[in-house]
Amino acid sequence: MDKIATIGLDIAKQVFQVHGADAQGVTLFNRKLRRSEVRPFFEKLPPCIVAMEACGSAHYWGREISALGHEVRILPGQYVKPFVTRGKTDAGDALAISQAMRRPDIRSVRLKTAIEQAAAMVLRTRVLFVRQRASAINALRGHLTEFGLVADRGIPNVSKLAAAIPEKGDARIPPAARSVLDEILAEIEVLTSRIERIDRQIASEAKRDEDIRRLTAIPGVGALMASTIKAYVPDPAAFKSARHFSAWLGLTPKLNSSGGRLRSGRISKMGNPELRSLLYLGAVSVLIAARRRGTAWTWLRRLMDGRPLKVAAIAVANKTARIVWALLTKGGRYEAPGERVGA
Repeated sequence: MDKIATIGLDIAKQVFQVHGADAQGVTLFNRKLRRSEVRPFFEKLPPCIVAMEACGSAHYWGREISALGHEVRILPGQYVKPFVTRGKTDAGDALAISQAMRRPDIRSVRLKTAIEQAAAMVLRTRVLFVRQRASAINALRGHLTEFGLVADRGIPNVSKLAAAIPEKGDARIPPAARSVLDEILAEIEVLTSRIERIDRQIASEAKRDEDIRRLTAIPGVGALMASTIKAYVPDPAAFKSARHFSAWLGLTPKLNSSGGRLRSGRISKMGNPELRSLLYLGAVSVLIAARRRGTAWTWLRRLMDGRPLKVAAIAVANKTARIVWALLTKGGRYEAPGERVGA
């Protein structure tokens, strides 16, 4: 195996597929490995380049294999898929990974540490609980509507909705319905307490992180958004420019060019949906505050006067993303346009 230069590894829970090639890209083998055989296999190999798709457990195996002296590259799945030929098989996937790795224009994903993965796990768990709470609230609202009880939308109005439920013994709510309504209310309370605990944990970590403190000075960026950016974008310098970073987030328009004519469409919505959603919500809060209290930013006033709210929010989110990239890559602190010397 001294001629092996690259390995394409298709990872799974139990059965792995490895494609080995020499320096010229000629296939040397394409075989299966059981989970218990993966580490001993790479221990016997001389140092080489090992590529795999960015998926579940990719960073774990990347750390394990890189510790053995190999160079690990994690490739985005959407860049590997075009290299898959003639059906979906493990052998074909391993070959496609090996071929995609040789393309100089395909950028690999930075290998994350266990601590960075833990930070992202906290945020994903919070998103899970928020979705579960929203589902429970919608169920509660729908069930109570059947008995003529309604309330305004929003988390703060859930308590009003619960208070509107008649006392026990009231004939308007049958006993069977009351029992399940109590279960839903208890579930909402449990989920709310879990979300609040995670929020306190995030806020506590944010106070100790210098980058997060600098990001929260940007209008519309709070501790949750700054923590999400730090967790999902551990290496912002990997992007060539602020526009590349914004395009990765899906905040730039799709381009359709043919015959020298360039047309811009809607935003691509590529990248991390949670981070893009937070940037959008932060931009909406900036616009709402500007409408209520006014703003000294001329560009923002022109944007609000000439564009609908959602279109303006995307533009503000795009600008915020670029400011975030500049702060994380170039250092310094955020200064509002009116605070700059000579502004």
